[in-house]
Amino acid sequence: MSEIQQVEEGAVAGLESQDDLALVRKMQDGRDQIIAEIKKVIVGQEAVIDELLIALFAGGHCLVTGVPGLAKTLLIKTVADILQVKFSRIQFTPDLMPADVVGSEIVEEKDGNRALKFVKGPIFTNILLADEINRTPPKTQSSLLEAMEERQVTAAGVTHKMGRPFFVLATQNPIELEGTYPLPEAQLDRFMFKIELGYLSEDDEVMVVGNTTQIVDNTVSHPLSGDDILEFQRIARQVPAAEAVIRYAVRLVHASRPNSPVAPQFVNDWVSWGAGIRASQNLVLAGKVRALLRGRYNVSYGDIRALAPAVLRHRVLLNFHAEAERITTDEVIRRLIEAVPEPTSGN
Repeated sequence: MSEIQQVEEGAVAGLESQDDLALVRKMQDGRDQIIAEIKKVIVGQEAVIDELLIALFAGGHCLVTGVPGLAKTLLIKTVADILQVKFSRIQFTPDLMPADVVGSEIVEEKDGNRALKFVKGPIFTNILLADEINRTPPKTQSSLLEAMEERQVTAAGVTHKMGRPFFVLATQNPIELEGTYPLPEAQLDRFMFKIELGYLSEDDEVMVVGNTTQIVDNTVSHPLSGDDILEFQRIARQVPAAEAVIRYAVRLVHASRPNSPVAPQFVNDWVSWGAGIRASQNLVLAGKVRALLRGRYNVSYGDIRALAPAVLRHRVLLNFHAEAERITTDEVIRRLIEAVPEPTSGN
């Protein structure tokens, strides 16, 4: 019996209590309710919404990319509104400074004495919308690094803990647009997913134009709370993942690294920098959430393949040969999925 079959035989190994199973059902119902509320405001973009909720339930951050006018900001604000959690929006501009994000110290006078007081910035929230994050220089972009990874901010030698949940949703304009700065690799790696919004179909665009040029009640209800999201993040980590599935995720990531012994020739030809270990971790963790939302209690190879584009597209950096041949990152990832076989029994 293969490792995958052993996990499937166990069915709910790691999720044996009735409370845990009830929480999983609440997650599944909650996802459906959130999607129904989002659709009151957002037309189409089903795959985008699905990936965004997977990242939210997994405790990861999302980078949402698309040309202006595709409702990136509206989508993120709607999610925050539905969950009724503390929400902050930072409009990133070329003159934005790190202190405008994390906060700064001010001199406070009390009872005739002066002392420094730290005034928290907008980063101290539950859902942070970093709008047009690549319109500010890397110095300010990097002010998010510690908070995204460690859920804390250090200022003047003092560490300030973030609230929970803490979810960064950053929008990014295509890098080819004027006035944009590439995000540093370390910043990109902090995002679990890079989600790309495309243009709507003609029918969807007709619906958007119709809805936005008349009076429409877009009031949303609040089926879940921030505490529910924290519980979903906890239960997701209890989902079993067979060693073979984890090995498949790791091999997929290893194959993205040029000059690796397992890298296909097209990776050596087109890739300047491959994905790191966070990619493997995010593939498996997001796979656990995807499995639960689809009524399964174990991660499959299909989960890993389905999530690979969102997890890898901002971690696989192409070289000038790929650009000259007009090869896209998604094309490289598609070939990677085709090139890396599923582990067989014993290897």
